[in-house]
Amino acid sequence: QKANLMPWRNVFDNILLPLQIQGVPKTQAYKRVEQALTMVGLGDFAAAYPRELSGGMQQRVSIARALVHKPKILLLDEPFGALDALTRERLNLELLQLWQASRKTVVMVTHNIQEAVFLADRVLVLSQRPGRVSANIPIPLPRPRELSLLYNSSFSNLAYKVRQAIV
Repeated sequence: QKANLMPWRNVFDNILLPLQIQGVPKTQAYKRVEQALTMVGLGDFAAAYPRELSGGMQQRVSIARALVHKPKILLLDEPFGALDALTRERLNLELLQLWQASRKTVVMVTHNIQEAVFLADRVLVLSQRPGRVSANIPIPLPRPRELSLLYNSSFSNLAYKVRQAIV
């Protein structure tokens, strides 16, 4: 999915926008934007415009914009779907680090089985039509997780189990 950033607003102002709409006092809003930028590792890019950022950086701005609300649940719909494999892996690691720091509940939609197994504590497989949960697969892999886990037999077995639930 696209990051849906306002091209005429810099990174800081893109993240600030929902707080401005909500009428959050300026001092408080600026502090929350700075915290969100730090969480996603983009503090040095606050003045940059979306066109100056890579696709992965744009997605991180979008995630920061969601985090600035301090939500209890973070909903992500294919946030890394349009990215190349290496950038996607790096952002998966960054998302895990962000989760470890905040411990927020994250609900993420993905069509990538490896990504689902790598990130999740539980994978829900949805049926085609109507969209109902057809499988609920616990992912008992240890945390913190590293990319080397992708080559582990336990990981492969879980990914296979998810794949079998889809067909």
